[in-house]
Parts: sequence; structure tokens; C-alpha cells
Amino acid sequence: MTHLQRTHILNSYAIGYTAALIICVLFVASSAFGTPEHKPSEMPSAKPESVDMTTEGLRRIDSAIQEHVTAGHIQGAVTVVARRGIVVHFSSHGQMDVRKKRAMEHDAIYRMASSSKAVLGVAAMILIEEGKMQPNDPVSKYIPAFANVKVVELIDANYKEAKSASAKPKKKFKTDVPKYRLVPTEIPVTIHHLLTHTSGLMSGGYGHAVNPVKRTAEDTLATYVTKIARVPLDFQPGTRWSYSPRTGLDVVARIIEIISGTSYDRFLRERIFDPLKMNSTFFNLPETLETKRVVLNADWAKAKGWGRRTNYYSASGGLSSTAEDFLHFQQMLLNGGVLFGHRILSPDSVAMMRKNQVRELYSVGKKGKKGTGFGYTVAVTLEPEEAGNHRGKGSFGWGGAFGTMSWSDPENELVVVIMLQQPHGYTLREIEKLVSQAIIK
Repeated sequence: MTHLQRTHILNSYAIGYTAALIICVLFVASSAFGTPEHKPSEMPSAKPESVDMTTEGLRRIDSAIQEHVTAGHIQGAVTVVARRGIVVHFSSHGQMDVRKKRAMEHDAIYRMASSSKAVLGVAAMILIEEGKMQPNDPVSKYIPAFANVKVVELIDANYKEAKSASAKPKKKFKTDVPKYRLVPTEIPVTIHHLLTHTSGLMSGGYGHAVNPVKRTAEDTLATYVTKIARVPLDFQPGTRWSYSPRTGLDVVARIIEIISGTSYDRFLRERIFDPLKMNSTFFNLPETLETKRVVLNADWAKAKGWGRRTNYYSASGGLSSTAEDFLHFQQMLLNGGVLFGHRILSPDSVAMMRKNQVRELYSVGKKGKKGTGFGYTVAVTLEPEEAGNHRGKGSFGWGGAFGTMSWSDPENELVVVIMLQQPHGYTLREIEKLVSQAIIK
């Protein structure tokens, strides 16, 4: 080997070593600057300090979630934080399949449960903005069967006690319903009542006990909503806030079908999901995406059959989605209704959606707390100090029973998405606090 050949080989080693060193330095620098662990596919990302947040503060989210995974509280999570339209935190944690020890993936698909409700809110606001329906429209205008709906009024000695306890029926409700009478509604049930959970329709009271209806595997929105109209209301519309977990918003979804002349599923795809590049959000996952769904590590959830294919497009809780898809959804709302060059809603419509529409009814209800209100399908932070939820004034969002949670915070120009697949309120509250603490100004 000549001296020139040896020199060439040594120079090649040196170049390779230098390149590797540069890659390592860049990787360390990236970690130090706190760019997201996962790069978003559509929105820009940058270090937290570029939008006045701290890398150290956001890293605490990862540490906190890992502690909960290790403790067995949750199997895993995906978390995203964006400020001023820039993604500054995008991490996955734990496992998406515990039995197979498969690590959580950033594009894992979660069962959204009641996080689906905010999507219905946007769909309804689209038609309200277009003048095709109005909040004060009686439901009977679109579904005549609701014209004769009645209200359960208890008349026995337990009436006051039941009323103060949200009139929740006992376990043996078929035989334990107190004496009652059915009375006419003082005002018609409106779309506004359904969007704000002030309708009294299947909201945990005695109405469903008096006339129980069941949804079958063959039901669609068209067939089941007709059955719902036979169920008496739990209270006079507009007098209380009481959550209708699986019913009220499905009636609105059916009205959307009637007005639009298309299925609720297709309406969402054409008017919301496609424009916002929510390409992994479905009622029925395509077979190609089934392997991306988080495998539930909870027997109680499996027993309910979540995730089975269906022709019933439940606006109350039927969607499956990813953290990044809901990042797009929440960012659109934070932007006043626009994202990726597509306007979904006007700023005025977003403002109507996130305005407190129920006076003090939500704050004194079972799910509400002081300093909060309720808009159209979303809870609203009115007074942050009273609410104690570490969100800015005017923040709005909603969550699901499996632990999914997302919100938009206009005051802090912030979007947060948390994806869990076990309910664990402490984890959600801890992340709320850590995100708030990571804000510099």
C-alpha cells in the first residue's frame, strides 16, 4: 500500500468520524433545544423558547406520564402542545399493546368517546352559520315526533331529594321509580337545549326509566332517534344542566342528516375531516388502519364493544382518532375557524360556540365547577382562578371517558391534546398544570 493510499484511507475514516460526530451533536442540540420528539406531518415545529415556553417545563410532561405508566395507572399516552401555531411538544409514552409489549406510536389511534362531541358542535355551527338551522329551532321542526314530548314530574315524598340529586334513577329503576306524572313541556325542546345539555333528554333522570328504549345493532340515527322521541324528559327544558352522555347530540346529528341530505359520517368527512387533514379520524376504521388502534388494557371497556363496526354514527361518542388529527381540529378553532387555507367556520361562529350559553347552570351542575360555563358542546373557562384548571380565560374544550382530552386557549395562544386510553383524571390535571408552568409569558 502506498503512502498516498494510506493517507486516503485515513482521511476517509476522519470524514466518517466527523460526520458521525456532527450527527450526534445535532441530535443532542435538538434535544437540548426541546424540539418535539415526533415531528408533526403538517404543522411547523420549533423549540419551545421560540414561542415563550420552556424546554425543561415541557419535559416534565414526559417524566410525569412515565411515572403513571410505571405505576400502572395508564398503559400509555400521546401528548401534543402547540403555541402560536408552532408544535413544541409531541411525545408518545408507554405501550399501545401491553400484551405484545408494543411501544406507543405517535400516530396511534384512540377511541375518542365523548371527545367526539366537540366535532358535532362544529358540524352544527356550520349549518347555523349557513342559516340552514338556528339554535332556537324546535327539534320538532325537523323531527315531528318530538312535538308531543312530555316531562316526568315526581309527585311522591322523595321528589325534592331526587331533584337535588339530579333525579338519578336507582339500579332497579323498573320497579323503584317513585310516583310520577307526565306533564307537557313549558317550552319546546330546541337545538340549543341539545347542544348545551339542558334538554333533559336521557340525562340521568327518571325519563328513561319510565319509558326505556334500547338501541340495536341494526339501528341508524334515522331509526333510533325516532324511538328517542318517546322518552319523557327528566326536567323542563332550559331549567337545569344535566349531561346527556349518549343521546342528545345524536338527535342533532340526525337533524344534520335531514338538512344536508347526507349521512352524518359523510358530512364530517367532506366539511371537517378532509379540509383539516384529519386522515385517521373515522367511525369505522379502514382495515389498513386497524393495526394502529390502541389495544385496550381494560376488561370493562372491552365488554362494551368499543370499536366494533357500526352503521350508527354516534355524535356523542363514536369516533376514533389520533393526537395529530385533534391537534388540527383544535388549532382550527384557535385560529378562529381556519386552517391549511380552509375556512370551516367564521370567527363569529367560533365565538358563539365557546361562549357560555347556560348562565350559571353548568357551574352548579354535577360536572361543572365554579368559574366555568358551557357553550355549544364544550366547557368554557370563565374565571381561571375560581376554576383552578390552569387554563387561560376563555379556554374551551371537552374530553372522553377513556381519558382523551383537548382544548384551545385563546388567551395563551395554546392548543393541548392528551390521548389516554384509561380514565385517569389525575394525569390530565397534572399535565394541565405542567403546560401552564412551562409558559414564560
